Amino acid sequence: MRIEVRPGRVRDLPAILEIYNHYVERSPATFEVSPVHPSDRTGWVQEHTAGGRYRLWVAVEREGEGLVGWATTSPFRPRAAYATTVESSVYCRAGREGQGIGFRLYSALLASVQDEDIERVVAAITLPNPASVRLHRRFGFRRAGTLHRVGRKFDRFWDVAYYERPLRPPEPQVPAA
Repeated sequence: MRIEVRPGRVRDLPAILEIYNHYVERSPATFEVSPVHPSDRTGWVQEHTAGGRYRLWVAVEREGEGLVGWATTSPFRPRAAYATTVESSVYCRAGREGQGIGFRLYSALLASVQDEDIERVVAAITLPNPASVRLHRRFGFRRAGTLHRVGRKFDRFWDVAYYERPLRPPEPQVPAA
């Protein structure tokens, strides 16, 4: 199986939502509780395929299932002072987890925004999710804190851990004279 990782396109939206809606309906990985329709995400996909700090990357299997994963950088918070922080997300087609797809997507995603005015990348991980924690740690994310019982889905409350990393390594500090 050959997997190509490439920038996402507007026409990828139905396949992206097919993957995402699996998690909406069956997993606490997203706190979305109703399936998302293409008309709900038209602006989102256009924003994420136009370049700049908000990007969309997809993994496509040439001989098989088609689109098998996607990753994004998105706005962290709406206020202007947060503009240099992005939130990253990655989703793989159900049954395709643990095959290196998320690693390849994050590699491409983070490389693609290296020249953008981004200081920090954050990720919110619903707990427990050891696979997502491992993936983020591989990319240098460190746990910044946990918000307890902040989401209710499937008749239960879920904790969310926030992970963060600088987009680029910090500049070396020059010793004071």
